[in-house]
Amino acid sequence: MKIFIISAISADGFIAKDPIAPSTSWTSAEDKKHFSEITKRAGVIVMGAKTFATIGRALPGRKTIVYSNTPINVTGIETTSLAPAELIKQLEQEGFKEVAICGGTTIYTMFMKAGVVDSLYLTIEPVIFGSGIPLFKETLDIKMELLNFEKRGQSIFAEYKIV
Repeated sequence: MKIFIISAISADGFIAKDPIAPSTSWTSAEDKKHFSEITKRAGVIVMGAKTFATIGRALPGRKTIVYSNTPINVTGIETTSLAPAELIKQLEQEGFKEVAICGGTTIYTMFMKAGVVDSLYLTIEPVIFGSGIPLFKETLDIKMELLNFEKRGQSIFAEYKIV
C-alpha cells in the first residue's frame, strides 16, 4: 500500500499563513487540479479536524476520514482516532491501495513519525509568508529521493520518495 503526504507549500516552506486560512485562498488552479487528480486516484483522504474545518465538506469521489475526538455530522465524513498504522491496516482491508494524507501539520507529523509514509507530493507555490504553519511541527530526520518534478504555470510539482 502506498501512503503519501500531499501538500502545497509556500516558497519559504509553510502550508498556511494562519490556522483559519484555507490553502485554496493562495494556491494555484494547477495545484487544485493536481490535488484532485492524485487524491481521486488514491480514493481515500485523511486529514485533521482543523484542515477539515477549512473545507467543511466531503470531497467528491474520495472517502474522507477526519481525525477528531468528537463526531462530525457532515454527510460523507468518517472520523477516527486510530493510530496511523492501525488506520492504514483497516483501509488496506477495505481494499484501498493508496492513502492521501492531506494535512495539516499535526497529521503530517503524526504519520511521518509513525514511519508509514512512502512519499510526498509537494506543490511549491510562488508566495512567501515569512511566518505561518510549517509542513511539520516537530524536528524530523528524514531522507528523501527526488523522483519527479515539473513546472506547471508558476508552480513547481515535486514527488519525493522516503529512503
